[in-house]
Amino acid sequence: MNTPIEPAVYEQPLVRNAKPMRGRKRIYLFLFMGWTLLIAMGVLGAKMYTDYLRQQIAAEIAQQTEVQLQAVQEDYQKQIGQLKESVSADLSKMQGKIDSLNELLAFTKDSANSKTDNSNQLYTQLNEVKKKLDELKKNLDVLQ
Repeated sequence: MNTPIEPAVYEQPLVRNAKPMRGRKRIYLFLFMGWTLLIAMGVLGAKMYTDYLRQQIAAEIAQQTEVQLQAVQEDYQKQIGQLKESVSADLSKMQGKIDSLNELLAFTKDSANSKTDNSNQLYTQLNEVKKKLDELKKNLDVLQ
């Protein structure tokens, strides 16, 4: 094993075959423009997508609001109807009471003698009932 160790000699040229600087600058310019274009497209795409989502959300909110408004309106109409029925029932009861008081007043006036004057009290009560009836009618007219 007596092999001499000698360094391997490679012959390399001293001058490099390099591209001219002008070509490198052009490549960097194209890469910079390409990256700029990609970033601009990404920003534009994100903007368009957020606008699309904003429109979708606005449409959904408008639809939900419309449904809720319809529900509130239906409930309001239902309550108004119930109130009208209640007032009408109260008016009919009140009219029945007024009629019975009128009959009682007429009977009292016919049968009253000079010593007792109960008809004045009944007449006062009748006037109060009529006032309440008129007030209820006005409230019913306002509701309609």
